[in-house]
Amino acid sequence: MGRRFTRIGVLAFAAALLVAGCGSGGGGGERLAVPQRGNQDINPRDPATLRDGGDLRIPLDNLPVNYNYNHIDGHEEQTHEVMSALMPRAFEDAPDGGVVVDPDFVTSAELTSSAPQVVHYHINDRAVWSTGRPITWEDFAAQATAANGRNPAYLIGDRTGYQDIASVARGATDKDVLVTFGKTFSEWQSLFYGLYPKETNSDPTAFNTGWVQSPQVTAGPFKVGTLDQTAKTLTLVRNERWWGDRPRLDRVIFSVTDRNALADRLANNEIDLYEIGSSVDLFRRAQTVPGVQVRQATPKEFSQITFNGSPGAILSDLKLRQAIARGINRHEIAQKLIGSIVPTVTPMGNHIYAFGSKDYRDNSDVLPFDQAAANRELDALGWARPAAGGVRAKDGKQLSLRLVIPAGNPISDAISKVTLNQLAQIGVRIVPEAVPVNQFFSGFVNTGNFDLATYRYVSSSAAFANSLNVYQEPKGTDLGINFGRIYDPRIGALYAQGFAELDDAKRADLGNQADRVIWEEVHDIPLYPGTGAWAVRSTVANFGAKGLGDWDYVHAGFTQ
Repeated sequence: MGRRFTRIGVLAFAAALLVAGCGSGGGGGERLAVPQRGNQDINPRDPATLRDGGDLRIPLDNLPVNYNYNHIDGHEEQTHEVMSALMPRAFEDAPDGGVVVDPDFVTSAELTSSAPQVVHYHINDRAVWSTGRPITWEDFAAQATAANGRNPAYLIGDRTGYQDIASVARGATDKDVLVTFGKTFSEWQSLFYGLYPKETNSDPTAFNTGWVQSPQVTAGPFKVGTLDQTAKTLTLVRNERWWGDRPRLDRVIFSVTDRNALADRLANNEIDLYEIGSSVDLFRRAQTVPGVQVRQATPKEFSQITFNGSPGAILSDLKLRQAIARGINRHEIAQKLIGSIVPTVTPMGNHIYAFGSKDYRDNSDVLPFDQAAANRELDALGWARPAAGGVRAKDGKQLSLRLVIPAGNPISDAISKVTLNQLAQIGVRIVPEAVPVNQFFSGFVNTGNFDLATYRYVSSSAAFANSLNVYQEPKGTDLGINFGRIYDPRIGALYAQGFAELDDAKRADLGNQADRVIWEEVHDIPLYPGTGAWAVRSTVANFGAKGLGDWDYVHAGFTQ
């Protein structure tokens, strides 16, 4: 299944549950159990006790189509996983669902004034780009300018927060950054998560196309070693200019792997881990591979089906979207996909807040599964069903919808088959269309070339701020990642209230009010939270099921 990152981000797989007997390889019959909020399952070890060196081999669904994470085509999970080893960020996601300053890049970040809102960042004095140039306030200023949405030449993935910045200025030194907001932006910690150099952000062409073929100027514990487009592998090596703790690993090797081949590659010692997600087969195979553990932690992701409500599209009719949504049995989908993995299946009930996070509420009562109501509503809309059953029609046109999925993905394929059968019961034809993985977003979802599309949303610890780009008002080519092109002014108003609200509890209440409107508008239908389950070689330490936090490439390594 494809995945979009909405820092929020975007994508899907099972109810978030903890593995019974984590830490044991082999065997069978174990299932996932109820998790604890804020856990990670990464085989934590003192980095000093780990082997010095080694290659961590990580599979990817595809190589990024744009290594600029802030570009609309790069704003997805594959890019995030690769670039988080290469690029700086002011804050990182913590395992408990909050955020913490990343001291390797920013030694302090303080709100020094609330009227106007001013944030003072101090960049690590030793932080430099791979060229040797120091990271300075000018890099912050250039990114704020590129991402604020005022210049449409920049094809940005998310302008949230950046659009509220009035100025970025130099403080006492080049390492001091003073960010002044024109209006209050309560979740300011979500900004500058993927900081790119001013050379990229100062020019729209460099921003849009400069990172298409490969990463350019970086500033992480690793740097690009080789990129083999034929073999579809990206090898990262230690960055000799890195100023932080010395990475334990020699290399991180990303390789494109078909999901059907993951278990075989792990068993053959070609990769060191894979995401189990919703795959019962991958779960069972992981339990049989010697020296492999199933690790699990509550994730910040969920599967969903996006509706294309753009002008002229068949699903631009709100009442039609609502009727079709009532015909989708989310519990049945979750049960069929992961019922043999988890003891209880909990459909996802929120578009904004991660399952297991403190602000999560199940708001799905707004649009419950009800086939009888769906049939009545479709009848009232004039979509008549033949007496013998079959596909409804109106004005000589059948009610047929293209469901776009990435080719070669058994999870997306399974979701499409269950959805097809469910909607056939109310007279709606679903036509699954499998498209190349590397074109799924750029060639279909991003461009609105679909009726329905299923993929995963991946959130962040600043879930409210980082979900706006999914539900923002489309303005020309400025969609954020609102690929369904569905918008309600009530949603925008609630987000605006929330961004001005510094009280966390009150802001979460506004977020849940917005979520209820999103359910009503049928922007997308959440299906179920991710399992957060990974198959990991038992010798891998400080890495694996990251839960609500970020991966730590610096301290990841192998036991002696």
